[in-house]
Amino acid sequence: MGAEQALILIVDDDYDFLELNRIILEGAGYRVVTATNPTEAAARIDEARPDLIVTDLMMTSVDAGFALSARLRDDPRTADVPIILSTSVSSQLGLDFRPRSSEDLEKMHVDAYFDKPIDAQALLAKVAELLGGR
Repeated sequence: MGAEQALILIVDDDYDFLELNRIILEGAGYRVVTATNPTEAAARIDEARPDLIVTDLMMTSVDAGFALSARLRDDPRTADVPIILSTSVSSQLGLDFRPRSSEDLEKMHVDAYFDKPIDAQALLAKVAELLGGR
């Protein structure tokens, strides 16, 4: 699947994060839709199934991103959609959710993890990698 066709959903309650990453991804040729919370994300997914999802961890609750990812994995429509989790929880609260292994990622129901701010080149490389086999 070419980048020009891939639809990426970004879910984050930080408008600046949404805009910055939308611009980065659209600049690389991806189509991007955004949502500011898990409820809005569900509505976006109902409108058009994304090829990849980037979600924040802390939104409506400290673990909203985990709950959203688990729901997406349980939904047959999105069970195989790659999910990238991003968070600033490590710097904001001093908590360390960083996965140490692929098993940790699996328990988190995500395919990749980034601390914020996300490096643009690292994000684009991971998106290309996760979409590569599709």
